[in-house]
Amino acid sequence: MTIFQSILLGIVQGLTEFIPVSSSAHLALVPYFLGWHLQPDLAFVFDVLVQFATLGAVIVYYAQDLWNLLLSFIELLKTRKLDQNPNLNLLIALVVATLPIVILGIPMKKYVAESFNNPAFVGGALLMTAMLLFLSEKLTQNFRTHDSVTRLDALVIGIFQVFAAFPGISRSGATISGGILRKVERRAATRFAFLLSIPALAGAGLISLLDLLKLPHLTQILPIILPGFMVAFLVGLFSIHWLLKYLQNHSLKIFAFYCSLAGLFTLGYILIR
Repeated sequence: MTIFQSILLGIVQGLTEFIPVSSSAHLALVPYFLGWHLQPDLAFVFDVLVQFATLGAVIVYYAQDLWNLLLSFIELLKTRKLDQNPNLNLLIALVVATLPIVILGIPMKKYVAESFNNPAFVGGALLMTAMLLFLSEKLTQNFRTHDSVTRLDALVIGIFQVFAAFPGISRSGATISGGILRKVERRAATRFAFLLSIPALAGAGLISLLDLLKLPHLTQILPIILPGFMVAFLVGLFSIHWLLKYLQNHSLKIFAFYCSLAGLFTLGYILIR
């Protein structure tokens, strides 16, 4: 991997982790289409670190929300009362939504890892993401007027997130769509999806970090990867801000069309090679 490749893939990760087009699909397909033969160890290190970069971006962007959630948790420990505090209700909803991936994530790890090396699977999964985004917008009308996420909403969104472990199924697309199908207002569903990405990204990153620390010559390859890390962090901040503003007045259909084109192009490319 060169520094140019590191920066380009950092841009790809920063853009697609939060915009609902599947970052895992793009990180798998960009090197495939460009004919890059990246060393497996180096590619693994890069994937782990840029995941932490986008995790850092969402933590920075929602720092105030996270602080409020922490204060609510401390208050709960002191009073041991589940009152109608919206921050406490949000915290409980996030815990509920995280449970499905915690329960099913490790048993699925082998199958998820295998799918990353299957471009045809990734292309088909992009088409599934497109269908999910389109149906969530087509079938859902009359959003609820309040922006709170109930525990049942959270459970449904969490189940949607499980499928996003596979490359090509967008995490943000799946979780936002899950919220919209539950009639959660689009911007509120997006905010919840981004907050939900924090435990998901942190958990996946920490599991991979254990393998990362076992690699030899780790310090020698970090100078190549760090530029991509910084770019992914900065572009991730921009992506979160842009998508939240965009969804105030627009639907997810443009991302459904993009995923359709990307999926069809991938499958067509494989067939004519």
